[in-house]
Amino acid sequence: MAERMLQFTHVERKMPDKREAKARADDFAEIYAEFSKEAAGAQAARCSQCGVPFCQQGCPLSNNIPDWLKLAAENRLEEAWQVSSATNNMPEICGRICPQDRLCEGICTIQQSGHGTVTIGSIEKYITDTAWEEGWVTPIKPPRERSQSAGIIGAGPGGLAAAEQLRRKGYRVTVYDAYDRGGGLLVYGIPGFKLEKHVVERRIKRLEESGITFKFNTRIGEQVSLSTLRAEHDTVLIATGVYAAKDLKCPGSGAQGVYPALEYLTASNRKGFGDAVPAYDDGALNAEGKRVVVIGGGDTAMDCVRTAIRQGAKQVTCLYRRDRANMPGSQREVQNAEEEGVVFEWLASPEAILDTKAGKVKAVRANRMKLGEPDASGRQSPVKTGESFDVKADMVIKALGFDPEDLPELFGEEALTVNRWGAVRVDYATMETSLPGVYAAGDIVRGASLVVWAIKDGRDAAEAMHKAMRAAARSETVAAE
Repeated sequence: MAERMLQFTHVERKMPDKREAKARADDFAEIYAEFSKEAAGAQAARCSQCGVPFCQQGCPLSNNIPDWLKLAAENRLEEAWQVSSATNNMPEICGRICPQDRLCEGICTIQQSGHGTVTIGSIEKYITDTAWEEGWVTPIKPPRERSQSAGIIGAGPGGLAAAEQLRRKGYRVTVYDAYDRGGGLLVYGIPGFKLEKHVVERRIKRLEESGITFKFNTRIGEQVSLSTLRAEHDTVLIATGVYAAKDLKCPGSGAQGVYPALEYLTASNRKGFGDAVPAYDDGALNAEGKRVVVIGGGDTAMDCVRTAIRQGAKQVTCLYRRDRANMPGSQREVQNAEEEGVVFEWLASPEAILDTKAGKVKAVRANRMKLGEPDASGRQSPVKTGESFDVKADMVIKALGFDPEDLPELFGEEALTVNRWGAVRVDYATMETSLPGVYAAGDIVRGASLVVWAIKDGRDAAEAMHKAMRAAARSETVAAE
């Protein structure tokens, strides 16, 4: 007998009312706002100053965490900030958005001993916010000015970190970005309740005051060619990030009311800036009063579900094809979302988007999954069980990750080599691409990843660019003699 598909009706759970949801959503900002000198000192004093600083090993930037925790515990905040900022170009941003539970805090010795982690991220944020308030953060003043220049494509975290490092060494730096503001995903991809936009804007302003030139609304390959940049600058860095949204591979994915995550988040963030956003104002990209289904299990998916809550959605459901333990996003973010009223459907993969006769989305049909053998990533692969269920939806958001754009095509540079996923190939010892004098850093090299990794890549690339330009300058001097 033919195997019969079992249909399960999704049970709608009661969402918190708007006042309750807003109160829960505001908790995050309130906790950070009330983090005082006393709280920072008390938390920092919990650091055991262990002989093997696991927290430092867990940080991609190898931040000297035990050192600045000790200084913070002793109320030597300016010194703590100096140590913190020596290895990180934007510690207050990392303090807000890094998944510390997967990095430094997750392997804290105190945490491993069962006494709860030292809240490293909160202290990092507090130290640097205090530095801004006290006027310790000032424009960069290089010890000497150099004649050479660097062009940086992309004003995201990788590009900004590289720009700062190069400016510190006295190079003339110009940053080109397709957006109308600097920050990349820091301003348009990450919600304001996680990262207040003035925090990014003051970083941009400081770089401008340091002598770095920003050229916004500039698309390389359209308004300006890469060959032109290479002719104008002694070195070029590609730090564009990855923005091409991965699509749903199921029937109905083109229905009205189905949107890529970045389009949804950008509209919300632009609205927060006070920009005109017609697609938000007409209700298309506004979740208010809607049943929202977000498909995906990463940090971007968590940003979407928590944004929808704040917009006053009637119900928010997150579908993820694996279980909670195998979710790539931060477990802390999942907990925050659950407390705010988000419903998680684990082991659920979209089978089809159901729409009305008018072509508007009305539900998501999902396959119930089970975990099978591990895949190449080491996680167990999801396998269909033969069961399915429907989740009613007025809006569906695709948060399945991002792929690189076709840069050789976009830049008109066939000699720029990429790997099979479209990421730019580099010599990891120097971060140089197949084009001499052209480097790459961040997500465009490693694929969609964390802000802290982009900062590290930007710093590493800047150091390699500096060495190459210094060597070139010395060669010119010798030749002139």
